[in-house]
Amino acid sequence: MEEKFDVLLENGEYSGKIETREKCHKDGLWHKAVALFIINSKDEVLLQKRSEKKKLWPNLWDITAGGHVLAGEFGFEAIIREIKEELGTNITKNDILFLGASISSNIKREIINNHFNEYYIVNKDIDISKLVLQPEEVSEVKWFEKNDIIKRINNNYEGITDKEGCWDYLKRYYEWKSN
Repeated sequence: MEEKFDVLLENGEYSGKIETREKCHKDGLWHKAVALFIINSKDEVLLQKRSEKKKLWPNLWDITAGGHVLAGEFGFEAIIREIKEELGTNITKNDILFLGASISSNIKREIINNHFNEYYIVNKDIDISKLVLQPEEVSEVKWFEKNDIIKRINNNYEGITDKEGCWDYLKRYYEWKSN
């Protein structure tokens, strides 16, 4: 069954329309996306390596979990669903810290991504050997040291996806946390 999204107006308000993922990406319709970073007690961030089968950013390191917000969902609900699907682990809405939001508009191949993005953090120690990865989405997971990931971000997204907003919010979170 194809995913369906709430179509948003350019100012982020709901239009009252619902469209398929394919139509949203083909026609550049505005919709919501979410991004989550899990940070452990050592200040390391858990990243997933995107499957080689992904249309966008195959084989690159990416956020812990994320994706589109389905029609009728809130962002935090999408995060809870996405982490369960992609990594086979559970979080609750009480685990989640909302960091902020941004808009992004880009075209990669035939996909027009016009997103209202929401960014979240979960502070949690997770044994990655117990995760159950969704093979069509994720090929592996790894904890990255804070300085390593910041260096990659600053080095033109070396080995990671070029999702600017996501990484900017992660850097800002680390800066805030160290003050």
